[in-house]
Amino acid sequence: MRRIQQPGIGTPERIQSVECGGRAFSLRLPAGVPLLEAVRSGFAAEGFASGVVKLDGLKLAPFAYVMPALSKTPEHAAFYSETFRPKGEARIEVGAMTFGQRDGAPFFHAHALWVEGDGKRTGGHILPDETAIAETITVEAIGLDGAVFAAEPDSETHFKLFGPVVAAPGGAGQGRFFALRVKPNVDFCGALEAFCAERGIREAVIHGGVGSTIGARFVDGGVVENFATEVAITGGRVVRGADGFEAAIDVALVDYSGALAGGRLKRGDNPVLMTFELVLEAV
Repeated sequence: MRRIQQPGIGTPERIQSVECGGRAFSLRLPAGVPLLEAVRSGFAAEGFASGVVKLDGLKLAPFAYVMPALSKTPEHAAFYSETFRPKGEARIEVGAMTFGQRDGAPFFHAHALWVEGDGKRTGGHILPDETAIAETITVEAIGLDGAVFAAEPDSETHFKLFGPVVAAPGGAGQGRFFALRVKPNVDFCGALEAFCAERGIREAVIHGGVGSTIGARFVDGGVVENFATEVAITGGRVVRGADGFEAAIDVALVDYSGALAGGRLKRGDNPVLMTFELVLEAV
């Protein structure tokens, strides 16, 4: 399986997880409000401090983003591009957000593909501090009760990355949810299949899903060779069948050349590059 050597030392446990409650809700994002503040206030109104959001259809202006890039130093295995600030409105086609905390304040990690005001279609990593909502929209969200995604220094990648930590439950959630972070050089589908098997989960729905893979291999034969990507899950399930567990995960991505790709990930052939955050709901 493809592998990228990270600059630091990782932990033996390759999935960081917290079991918690959760609840789906409709998140209203009003025009003219900074995206981070709109998400924070919408989650707070429902009694949540963390969770995931589906960004499809969102229009943004002003808008700032970065793309994956090669690292200029050995401090990181890959890095970010310069910041892009396109003119006009950008309309997100597909995208996912992890909402949580960084340095004690609200923060998010979001990847998407979008169309810019001049018609250019591209994608990348949305910057929280320079992005606002251009048109009011209601999107799908999952709030977590008993877990929070918190950005912490990661000794393996040398980035500050979101990972789930235990939080005091507030009573706003229900059901059986798991906040997850999958770590580098682990097959993404295989990791989720093993996770469900170990916990007796017969079927799980994936919510959110923000991360990176080492290139990509799709079930239709499509291939992304460039190793540095920004990936958003567009839909996914893990189901136990007659031959064991099987993950069906659809994604959209941009690689460091700016090329876009998407489709269903091939099981056993898509290792994580830096990280992958998501929420699993046992159903």
